[in-house]
Amino acid sequence: MKTLYIVRHAKAGSSHSGDFDRMLNEAGRKAAYLMGELLDERGVVPDYVLASPANRALTTAEIFCKILGFPVEHIEQRMEIYEGGAQRLLSMLQQVGANHSTVLLFGHNPTVTFLVDLLAGSAHEGIATCGVARLECECDSWSELRAGSCKLVWYDYPKKYQ
Repeated sequence: MKTLYIVRHAKAGSSHSGDFDRMLNEAGRKAAYLMGELLDERGVVPDYVLASPANRALTTAEIFCKILGFPVEHIEQRMEIYEGGAQRLLSMLQQVGANHSTVLLFGHNPTVTFLVDLLAGSAHEGIATCGVARLECECDSWSELRAGSCKLVWYDYPKKYQ
């Protein structure tokens, strides 16, 4: 079995230099620390982390990784997380090495919501900023990942704790 955590980036402010460079605002930073600590309390130990290279998603990933003890320099930045749709992210996940069992993916809406829906085979109301969905995937290798092959175990988000 494989475990996948799909995380929507934390809340960001506007940017004069464009969407890609948007930075987390104060509320976003607090939410990222809150949710990272929640995963740590639940014993999450990632062995592979993928993130959109957009500032807000990468910063969210870095905060989580620092809390979870995953080396920030090992975060794999993938442009298709920023640009692609759910099917493209599924193809990317199918390329993850079979030796990895717990993967965190940091991305953007609506794609992260569509990806959860695609993998779990159900409609979700939408992933909130810094929301985290835990999926358990019934496969021995990521290459076996298919639409509907995962179970949504839980979904959590910062406003639930505020």
